Amino acid sequence: MQILFQFIAGKLALLTFFSAVIAYFYPPVFLIFKDYFLWFFAATMFAIGLVLEPRDIRTESRQPLRIFKGVLSQFTVMPLLAFLVAQYGGFSPAVAIGFIIVGSAPGAMASNVIVYLAGGAVAYSVALTSVATLLSPLLTPLLVKWLGGAILPVAFWPMMQTILLTVFIPLAAGVALQSVMPAFTRRAQRFAPGVSALAIIIICSYAVAANQQRIADMGAMILLAVIGINLLGYAIGWGLGRLYGFSLSHRITLMIELGMQNAGMGVALALAHFPAEAALPGALFAVWCILTAASASSWFQYYQRRHLTAVE
Repeated sequence: MQILFQFIAGKLALLTFFSAVIAYFYPPVFLIFKDYFLWFFAATMFAIGLVLEPRDIRTESRQPLRIFKGVLSQFTVMPLLAFLVAQYGGFSPAVAIGFIIVGSAPGAMASNVIVYLAGGAVAYSVALTSVATLLSPLLTPLLVKWLGGAILPVAFWPMMQTILLTVFIPLAAGVALQSVMPAFTRRAQRFAPGVSALAIIIICSYAVAANQQRIADMGAMILLAVIGINLLGYAIGWGLGRLYGFSLSHRITLMIELGMQNAGMGVALALAHFPAEAALPGALFAVWCILTAASASSWFQYYQRRHLTAVE
């Protein structure tokens, strides 16, 4: 069983892509999860809480200004990019609000793994995603209401309640369990990455299945918008890292944190509070950003190996 979950975690990009393809060509496989997607997302946050190392946060907390710059960039750059994309007249109101939800979400927890593989500053990545996730019950609904309220009615408090129940409480429970049941936690940590990966695969595949016809009708334009937000997020993150005077490892981290959004949260919120097609941008973003981030990590590994060889 452990080997299976390790395989799922290690092949997240590939499995997300193939599951999305299956969901598109045969939706019934994933439509059975309609009533459970919030539970799956809560499971991902609980699993993250089990492996989150408090000492990593304490290490980076000695540089609060650096964390502030990263979180500020996260909650300004990506929401504004998504807002600009949402102005395209060819998108329905639900799809437009879906982009704003994705842009207003915190960084993806999967970014911690990508940063590690890319040779970035892992503790900084953990600090950014943790702080942004803890702030998300307030900031994400606030940004969605502010930027998207003119597109569709946005219920701030129900959305905040959803994030508290599916993000904050499961995450806190996972962290608390580390001190209450350390032996159990050590065993559970072996499965946590795989559980998170499997839940994200199911959530995103369900969103694709629920929007199969909409993807066929207008998927190309939505995908182009997703690609634009993702690549601009990477580029702006890298540029801001240079502007802030960050080291190479911290520039890599900020780039990945901005380019990768917690699209799983975006999909869950969209499905819970808006028409099903609002989940389409998040589902496509989840698949695309995992593919590009995995490719970026491979390139940075190659770059740093070549740089070290040149130095030696």
